[in-house]
Amino acid sequence: MTSTPTTAPRPLAERRDVARHRLATHYRLWLATGSDGHGAHLIPVSFVRDGACLVMATFDRSRTMANLRANPRARAAIGDTDDVVVVDGVVSIVEVPDVDTTVADRYAQVSHDPRRIPGFRYLYLRPERIQVWNGFHEFGGRTVMLDAAWLDEPID
Repeated sequence: MTSTPTTAPRPLAERRDVARHRLATHYRLWLATGSDGHGAHLIPVSFVRDGACLVMATFDRSRTMANLRANPRARAAIGDTDDVVVVDGVVSIVEVPDVDTTVADRYAQVSHDPRRIPGFRYLYLRPERIQVWNGFHEFGGRTVMLDAAWLDEPID
């Protein structure tokens, strides 16, 4: 459900629908993490949903994991630069045996299977803020979720 940029910004309800649709139907995103002394770090990663959380996986000894251990906040982007859903939140690191089998099976369908690769951990990103826009004309009103609650009225 990619939107074509228009001259008039889409209403909040439509942007919320776009965010929900992307979170439900896409399985690739860019994950940004950072920590003091290492700066920003960006990786492409697959994801599936488990309730409100986006579930990903990466190597335990990666820069991403080191950053998340130092600072558990992350940003994910789904889409491209002209039509994007941006998710900010806190990431929990979850051991492979602690992930529900159905979630692990779904993840294995869109990426590698961390249950079969030593040294991997799952990452659970719990969205706190979600923004949606498809061009400069939509910078205002781009926040559709704040403090983990979907908005009914525009705030920015």
